Amino acid sequence: MCWVSWPAFSVFLALVFSEMLYVVGLGLSDEKDITLKGLEAVKGSERVYLEAYTSILTVGKEKLEEFYGKSVIIADREMVESESDAILANAGTVDVSFLVVGDPYGATTHTDLVIRARELHIPVQVIHNASIMNAVGACGLQLYNFGQTISIVFFTETWRPDSFYDRIKENKQYGLHTLCLLDIKVKEQSIENMARGRKIYEPPRYMTINQAAEQLLEIEENRGEGLCKPESLAIGCARIGTDTQKIVAGSLEELVDVDFGGPLHSLVLIGSKMHHMEADFVREFAVNKESFDLLVKKVEESG
Repeated sequence: MCWVSWPAFSVFLALVFSEMLYVVGLGLSDEKDITLKGLEAVKGSERVYLEAYTSILTVGKEKLEEFYGKSVIIADREMVESESDAILANAGTVDVSFLVVGDPYGATTHTDLVIRARELHIPVQVIHNASIMNAVGACGLQLYNFGQTISIVFFTETWRPDSFYDRIKENKQYGLHTLCLLDIKVKEQSIENMARGRKIYEPPRYMTINQAAEQLLEIEENRGEGLCKPESLAIGCARIGTDTQKIVAGSLEELVDVDFGGPLHSLVLIGSKMHHMEADFVREFAVNKESFDLLVKKVEESG
C-alpha cells in the first residue's frame, strides 16, 4: 500500500476540485451594491457567511437573503478569528462565500482568513468592491493627496491612546490629508461578564464624528503640537456611498456641534497643503463658507 502525506493529498484535492472560497466585497450601502461577479459567486455557493463586526450596511441580513436567494450565516469576530475552520470546512470541494462590507482587504482579519485558506490548499478568489478608502474622494479631496490612514478608538476612563497622533504629524509634514476610521463596538462584553464567563453582550456602539473631534481636541491639549487645534480644518463624512450620505467641512470645533445622523462616520483631517480645486469642491460642504475661506487661507499660509 502506498501512503501519501495529508499535505500532498490536500494539494491533489485542490487540483482535482475547482470549488473555492470566495471573499466578496459588498460595497458601502445596501444589498444592491454587490458586483455581478460577486453575485454569481454567492448564488453558486453552498454556504454564505457575512462578516458582521468591522463595518455595517444600511440593511440587515434578511434583505441580503431576499436579494441573493441564499441563506446568510452571521460571522462574528469570535467565529472569524477563532473558529475559521468552520468557515473553511470542505471549501475545497464546495463553493463557500465570505461577504465583507466594503472591500475584502479593508481589515487585516480578512487577510488572515485568506492565509489560513492557502495553508489548507483551498483555492481563494477575492472579488473587490468600493470601500471608504476610495469612496472618501466624495468629500472633494484628491485621493493621491492622502497619507497614512489612522483608527480612532473609544476612550475609556483608564485608556486614552494617542499614538496615532504621530501618524497625523508625519502626514502633515508632507502636506497630506489623514483619513480617520472611527471605532465600532459590536458584540462586546463588559469586564464583569467577561470575568464571569457570561455570554452577555453590550449594545452596539459606533463612534461619531463629534466624539472623534472631541477626543482629538483632548489629545491636542495634552500633546500641544498644533495638529488638532479647535480651528484645524477637517471634513466629517457620514454614510458615504448611501442615499443619505452627509459631508460637512469646518473646524474641529465646528464639527463637534454638527448632527451627522446615524453610522457609519469617518473624519478627514486636512493636511498642510490644499489644492485650489480641492478647496473649491469642499467649500460647498462648509458649515460656514466665510469661516471656511479663512481656514483655507491659514492652511495655505502654514504650508
